[in-house]
Amino acid sequence: MNDYIVRATAADGQVRAFAATTKELVEAAREHHNTSPVATAALGRLLTAGAMMGSMMKNDTDMLTLQVRGDGPLGGITVTADSKGDVKGYVNHPDVMLPPKNGKLDVGGAVGIGLLQVIKDMGLKEPYSGQTILVSSEIAEDLTYYFANSEQVPSSVGLGVLMDKDNTVACAGGFIIQMMPFAKEETISQIEENLKNITSVTDHLKKGETPEQILEILLGNLGLEITSTMPTKFYCNCSKERVEKAVISVGKKEIQDMIDDGQDIEVKCHFCNTAYKYSVEELKDILKRCKR
Repeated sequence: MNDYIVRATAADGQVRAFAATTKELVEAAREHHNTSPVATAALGRLLTAGAMMGSMMKNDTDMLTLQVRGDGPLGGITVTADSKGDVKGYVNHPDVMLPPKNGKLDVGGAVGIGLLQVIKDMGLKEPYSGQTILVSSEIAEDLTYYFANSEQVPSSVGLGVLMDKDNTVACAGGFIIQMMPFAKEETISQIEENLKNITSVTDHLKKGETPEQILEILLGNLGLEITSTMPTKFYCNCSKERVEKAVISVGKKEIQDMIDDGQDIEVKCHFCNTAYKYSVEELKDILKRCKR
């Protein structure tokens, strides 16, 4: 199991925690979208968070969407995840290049000032939706702020993506620690102390440390109990049939115009960049099924 998520509890259930290693998942996203290093880092952080937050959901059909909308050159990032560790996502402008800031990829500068939105579709009449401002636009701090303000759950989120010299992903991963409502003051204080021992997520992954070892640093002196592990991967469930629905949605007039042009069309899936071709004959078939 290369990329995986670990779920754990500590201190008699006062704390729950998640940690993940996501190098292959983020590298798959980079390959699909041909992202620049700073776009890979931004998308990779949100994908890692999405994978862990998805694993918090209970039902197989539950879906999570994370959207970051900023005024920076990236434009925005969208990630969706399910409860089984499958996650996909894209950035609006994958080829953005920015100079490093303090020797690191300038994710905050690429994202800019804006909003984070979290949408959970749990099969109820209305999906749950929470929105907060971006406090640093570095993704991890923004999610920490979101959990505290929108879900009233004191949390700490750490995320990291380290790029190799050839612009492939060297390592990626993250953690989320959350306090339960009945957490005692001394437990909270101990976690605050333990967090000081984490230099950065990528520092620990670069040394070859596993998600379990990172959780040991964070919660080991609080009676760490690992409850489960699950694989995680970049996975898109698009197909020619699904993408056809997007073609239908443009309406009869536009489809007729495409047919009149006499050219095959190519439609790309936002989430994985897979291209689907539709011939003029296929477009005529689609037009027959079109309601409007």
